Amino acid sequence: MTDDTAPETPKKRTLEEKRQMKSAARLYAVQALFQMEASGQGVDRVVREFESFRFGTALEDGGDELAEGDSKLFRRLMDDAVVWQAKIDQATDRALVAKWPIDRIDPVLRALFRAAGAELLNPGTPPKVVITEFVDVARAFFPDGKEPKFVNAVLDHMAHEFRPEAF
Repeated sequence: MTDDTAPETPKKRTLEEKRQMKSAARLYAVQALFQMEASGQGVDRVVREFESFRFGTALEDGGDELAEGDSKLFRRLMDDAVVWQAKIDQATDRALVAKWPIDRIDPVLRALFRAAGAELLNPGTPPKVVITEFVDVARAFFPDGKEPKFVNAVLDHMAHEFRPEAF
């Protein structure tokens, strides 16, 4: 007996849908890096958890769905943030005032700088796009605070250090 139903062809995504998936991946990377630091879990475990239970799943309280993330970008940000953490943290320290080394800043911001630093080290995305995207992530976590401006300044400094040819 044969099955006459053809397998579903994956829907071709629009440019806007792809952009939203990349934005979601950046947000999830910050959350995952925060979770790794807070819980002491390894990158592989956290990546599996996010991809299995958070990407595009329905929220229990309101039934809304979480955005589908670009898993390729998410994995790259996570892997690069772990591999290059010392380099990223040192660059972040240089961008901060001497009295505020990276270990004294909010852990969400630390995770954000690590994810953004990982993307800045990869020449695939223009630095200005990385900065804009992660300032938006900062707004999601700190909608009423001064943190987005702070993030903009630190990431601009890091971008000039990592990718001076782009400016």
